[in-house]
Amino acid sequence: MFNINTNNSVEQLQSLLNSTITKSLDYMPKSFNDEQLKAFDVFKKRVYLEEIIEKSVSFNKALNFETENKNLYIVKSVEELVNIFKLRSEIYTRLNYNNEFPEIIEGLNFDKYDVNSAIIYNKTDKTITGTCRLIFDSEKKLPIEEKLNLDYIRDEYKSIAEVSRLTIKHQKEGLSLDFKNLTQGIYSILKQNNQNATISVISKEHFKLYSKFGGFNIEKELNSYGHLNKTFVITSWDISKISKFFHKAFLK
Repeated sequence: MFNINTNNSVEQLQSLLNSTITKSLDYMPKSFNDEQLKAFDVFKKRVYLEEIIEKSVSFNKALNFETENKNLYIVKSVEELVNIFKLRSEIYTRLNYNNEFPEIIEGLNFDKYDVNSAIIYNKTDKTITGTCRLIFDSEKKLPIEEKLNLDYIRDEYKSIAEVSRLTIKHQKEGLSLDFKNLTQGIYSILKQNNQNATISVISKEHFKLYSKFGGFNIEKELNSYGHLNKTFVITSWDISKISKFFHKAFLK
């Protein structure tokens, strides 16, 4: 169970740990100091996790999100978010994507971008079966900017967001219910929170499907992504140009 603070105590404790974690006691054996550092490291990660959870839940509660879809939700609680971190870890471990999406704490997949992300999920029979996040642009910029400078896209659109951590427990070919619901959720978040376009990285072989959405363009081709040796594309999506196919497949 996580005890999420609503004041600055988490950040204060994080600052204290940063200032003391590298200190050792000269009069104690090296083995003691090594174990002390390990314990501090575990505790520091726990504090960081609580900080991520607190800020992420707060960010999502402040977003506009209305839907008639009874299987589609936005994160509103600590329990929901932790279960999503667990699901990400489960799926990425199964797919051997740990190098591309490394874990700070084993069994929980999260990072600094969760604090300014809309995190949605699909639930089937009371179980979370798929999730996705939409990272809002900020002073941290977007993670894909390690591969592509997005300033020219920012010049074109008033606001952009990056689709990330799309994970589905039981992946199927084509338009699975989880995929349809999460895509509908992404579109709803964008429309209801004044976001004009998305950036995302997808396998090139999947672009044929996404191109049917309307407004999808390839911005850059990548020969690999991390340790994944196949072709990926960085895409942009102008949601003002959605197609009849998208309306029929995702909005009805």
